[in-house]
Amino acid sequence: MKILKCIIAAAALSAAASAAAQESTITPDGTYMYEKRDTCELFMDVYNPAEGSETTFMGIEKPAVIFMFGGGFIQGTRDDKSYHSWFRMMTENGYRVISIDYRLGLKGSTKVGVAQVNVLDKAIHMAVEDLFSATNFIIENADQLDVDPSNIVISGSSAGAISVMQAEYEIANRTSWASVLPEGFNYAGVMSFSGAILSREGKVDYATAPCPTLMLHGTSDKLVPYNQIKLFNLGFFGGGKLVERFKKFGYSYNMFHFIDYGHEIAGSMYSTLDIQKKFLESNVMQKKMRIIEAWISDPDVWKGSGPQSRKELYGN
Repeated sequence: MKILKCIIAAAALSAAASAAAQESTITPDGTYMYEKRDTCELFMDVYNPAEGSETTFMGIEKPAVIFMFGGGFIQGTRDDKSYHSWFRMMTENGYRVISIDYRLGLKGSTKVGVAQVNVLDKAIHMAVEDLFSATNFIIENADQLDVDPSNIVISGSSAGAISVMQAEYEIANRTSWASVLPEGFNYAGVMSFSGAILSREGKVDYATAPCPTLMLHGTSDKLVPYNQIKLFNLGFFGGGKLVERFKKFGYSYNMFHFIDYGHEIAGSMYSTLDIQKKFLESNVMQKKMRIIEAWISDPDVWKGSGPQSRKELYGN
């Protein structure tokens, strides 16, 4: 087990950081309807590894990466061009990326807070339900999609990050939400860009160890809390709080605290590619118990122009 605690100052985290804000369009290799709900049809875009890219690492097949977009559960699309550069970077590094639709459970909402927890809970679990449906579709069509069902990583930005963290929480605790998945199934890893978990049972606990988890979160995030929002047994726990549980119970995790950054870390996929690759290669593919906790101050991390608080996003 390797534990690293450090502060990285003014360091470029990826060789591709200079291209972070540049639009780089990419066309999916296939688009599939994975579920038909009463209100809509849900699709996924599949981006295969780029021709000539290395799809293995040390003889181990690289995982397929499911991605869930951000937007506060009120907006966003699976094919938003702001994600294209990251899709391209991942495929050029030999990864298959699957970007999925999910229902926007807060669409039309003008107020989101503790008083609206039931609405938020419903929106999160609608997204989780859709993720599990997409996962089942991928498993059932694994040969056609060229995906190993035991080698799937889930990732997400903002609302998408909340969804993937919540999904793994449901699996590890064997809740009814996860019962739709094949018996014994779990993801190979989770990558969360400004995510959190909603719990109605106090502190976040896992009945079984969660899969290897990468968390990136700004310490000054005012949209998805870096620490927690807690009222009695109800709590919304961000990366800064969740890492305490991972650390206490010895789970496989990499946690990167971005000092004084806000919610822009939700869009830092482009400028933190090296962090992601190392996590995927070590914690996921080689299954190493590589525990990293780092505090980062880096002016080259991509700064987005999106909402930075609940007031900016929801108007309250």
